[in-house]
Amino acid sequence: MILQTIFKRVLREGSVTLIDHDGRRHTFGGSPIVTSTTTGPAPGPVTLRITDPRFARRFLAGPEMAIGEAYMDGTLILEEGSIYDLVATLIHNVYRHSRRTAFFRLHWALNRALRWFHQYNPIERAERNVAHHYNLSAEMYRLFLDGDRQYSCAYWPPGIETLEDAQRAKKRHIAAKLRLEPGQSVLDVGCGWGGLALHLAREHDVHVTGITLSSEQFHVAQERAKAEGLADRVTFRLQDYRHVTETFDRIVSVGMFEHVGVNHYRDFFEATRARLKEDGIFLLHTIGRAEPPGGTNAWLRKYIFPGGYTPALSELSAAVERADWIPTDVEVLRVHYAETLRHWRARFEAQRERIVTQLYDARFYRMWMFYLAGCEAVFRFDRQVVFQMQMTRSLDAAPITRDYITDAERAANAAAADAAERPAPTLVRRVG
Repeated sequence: MILQTIFKRVLREGSVTLIDHDGRRHTFGGSPIVTSTTTGPAPGPVTLRITDPRFARRFLAGPEMAIGEAYMDGTLILEEGSIYDLVATLIHNVYRHSRRTAFFRLHWALNRALRWFHQYNPIERAERNVAHHYNLSAEMYRLFLDGDRQYSCAYWPPGIETLEDAQRAKKRHIAAKLRLEPGQSVLDVGCGWGGLALHLAREHDVHVTGITLSSEQFHVAQERAKAEGLADRVTFRLQDYRHVTETFDRIVSVGMFEHVGVNHYRDFFEATRARLKEDGIFLLHTIGRAEPPGGTNAWLRKYIFPGGYTPALSELSAAVERADWIPTDVEVLRVHYAETLRHWRARFEAQRERIVTQLYDARFYRMWMFYLAGCEAVFRFDRQVVFQMQMTRSLDAAPITRDYITDAERAANAAAADAAERPAPTLVRRVG
């Protein structure tokens, strides 16, 4: 009865039919969810069957955990619609109509109160947290990421339609903000499988040092550098940012700051500032929230990103100020990550058979589908965004207008188009 009351109050748009463990049907919702071309297609109607009689009690204890675990365990069965339709409908309604209700405010307040404990990430714990997610099968990531294995928000300017092109546009957008010159040294903090580091070395003739805490990513990145003949310009290390001792002309960090933890923001910004030369530029790319500080979704924290947190701009700015950085450019990417996740989710779903039978199992597959669908929905209907913050140690390290960013991107795109149209060299076989 309590669960039905909550659903009736929360679900005002869209259509959700719940079949409880006794076989009784309850339909919630009302007017259709109307979306724009920016927010993408509206979620469709959903019918779900709950076979666990304890679900209502678990939902009251924690709605995100209850729904996520029930879907993983197979006690939440979708008879109509997809997991994306379900979570998108719920998130849209909570954001639009119910986020200020006592039920949700209580859960979010408790989550935020405990965040200092959840995000305590000394080096040993940071290594375990990274291994939990990034030391999964490299083959699995290859199945749904783009060819360069970019596991962060892509960039979708007008005219870009494929994931590969959008990730290429992201790398060029970042490179433009770094103002790279041949021969410069670059530190890539949280280098992943090495794609960005290799791109910067290949396209801009710079020397890159990439650091990661994932042994799986480290080995893949090393092999890629050797295979591409870039091992003389790109070095990868299995190393924490707090242990780097050299200084660099440029520093870039993409998709790593979410794992730092609020307790360690000052450490991170002081450490990176100490590693940057006086006239250098630092570009930080991180998921964030366009709302006041909060906590991390309990299910996501337990199963996907232990120790993870997306900062509010107020938290990010305060930490930057305390470390004596000069913020020289801030860009907020809205909906770009939703589109990226939509492509990842479609590719992951297309590889279901291989993931279930060769790499992991059905429960793991459902866990990751819930993760990808839920994250897409919050970037599309809630307040999750991506911040790109450019920082310097001196006022004159970067141009005082933003024209140089667009100019550099256009030049990179034109050079790539010219190279693609140029005919391949003809091999002449000598006789005699």
